[in-house]
Amino acid sequence: MKESKRIISALIVFVMLIGALIASRNNTLDVRQVESYDDDSLVIWYTDDNLTDYLNTMAVEFHELKGIRVVPRLKEGGDFIESIYMASMEDGTTPDMYIIGSDSLEKAYMSGCAAILSDNGYFNEAEYPSSAVSAVTYHNNPVAYPLYFETTALLYNKTYLTEIASNIVNAETAKTPDSESSEDSSGSDSADSEDEEEKDEEQIYYDSLSTEDKITYRVDKSIPVTFDDLLTFADNFDAPEGVETIFKWDVRDIFYNYFFVGEYIDMGGVNGDNPDEINVYNLDAIKAMLRFQEMNQFFSFESEDVTYEQVKNEFLEGKMVFATVTTDAVRLLREKSENKEFKYEYGFTSIPDLSEDMSTKSLSETTAVVINGYSDDIDNANEFARFLAIENADSLYEMTGKFPAVTGVFGEEDAEYAFVKEYEVSSPMPKMMATSNSWLLMEGTFADVWSGADVSHSLQKLSEQIKHQISGEDIKEDFIPLPKEEEEVEYLDEEALKQEAQSEEN
Repeated sequence: MKESKRIISALIVFVMLIGALIASRNNTLDVRQVESYDDDSLVIWYTDDNLTDYLNTMAVEFHELKGIRVVPRLKEGGDFIESIYMASMEDGTTPDMYIIGSDSLEKAYMSGCAAILSDNGYFNEAEYPSSAVSAVTYHNNPVAYPLYFETTALLYNKTYLTEIASNIVNAETAKTPDSESSEDSSGSDSADSEDEEEKDEEQIYYDSLSTEDKITYRVDKSIPVTFDDLLTFADNFDAPEGVETIFKWDVRDIFYNYFFVGEYIDMGGVNGDNPDEINVYNLDAIKAMLRFQEMNQFFSFESEDVTYEQVKNEFLEGKMVFATVTTDAVRLLREKSENKEFKYEYGFTSIPDLSEDMSTKSLSETTAVVINGYSDDIDNANEFARFLAIENADSLYEMTGKFPAVTGVFGEEDAEYAFVKEYEVSSPMPKMMATSNSWLLMEGTFADVWSGADVSHSLQKLSEQIKHQISGEDIKEDFIPLPKEEEEVEYLDEEALKQEAQSEEN
């Protein structure tokens, strides 16, 4: 097994080398142009221009603190790892660090472009949530510093929820005429005492609140914890003028769908790096996908008609109550509200569970700082990487709007905190190169199921396709039939069962 991995590693490096040489001859990527740096400078490569101001600012601060010069270099995204490898083979062009998504870490490590990092207490839940640590762990070794993350949360229109709560509280007040307090006092104290004992603690607490606090209480209670809560809300919601739907999300994009099955499928184990741990076809996954398909019956819309941008725009226009969004929505809503372009109150919360018995788990993407295994100054590169990812996480968010992966940046009262909580329990994207196409396959499966395709057959096909990509062999999964509905007799109470048995005897 170890010998085969060494052979695979050598093949990967060889293929990358040939591809890079061909590209360099064609002059298709300016990232392969020869650049000269001072011998004492650290060089960091990145592909997202939104990081430019942040990296330049941090480079200046690091130089002032440590006397070490850092040179950020913006590069093209295509063939990024191959470019790093080729530059590392040439004198004077080796980047000491670079920033990539954690799903590319296997490719980076196998090419020698990702150094194994010493822990030194950085990779624990005091600094990072477990999801971040898993994202940068390859074969039980940390190979990058988590920098920032992306995941999903539930956005809701608080104004609509408040209007509903106000109507209920006002109706409750109207139900209790003042005449009730003037009833004959004889025996009333006793009756009140008995009624009070029958109330549960929550009701007693609610009755003690002011009208304003009762409204706040009901708003908090109306925020769905499960999709059952969401469907109940949809059934009882008297939509005001302008509201077109209760809930919408980008059904075409796996990033906004994954939470339906995230708890019940396995793509490479806890660190997403083990091809022997692939399990997308099981009874729980089938039940979860049935729940997803059920959503089309309540929130009927064609998947091809909805994009994420449309979801955000329709929410801004007040056309929906709930939406699944990513972290960019926080700044968008804040800016629109400050500019008086959004007239509603809003809030963010965790993605609801499927039911009381079935959980959800969002997909997360972690972007990380990698130390190039070919660097001549790994110690100082590590120091600057930690300077970026841990010591200046506040600046990262302030300057870029990207959510730092390190803990402690946001408090529970911050709008951003809903995404932090979701990220802590999310599923990191797997790193395996062999499954890189699985997301397209999964998106196709979700699209088919949304349109009414048989759930079990769809997941069976998906599992066979993914396992074929990994092994190169034709895989045939045993078909799992849909669970049969429980017989009605199981819901009868004990007395009814006894009566039924007696009638049969007679």
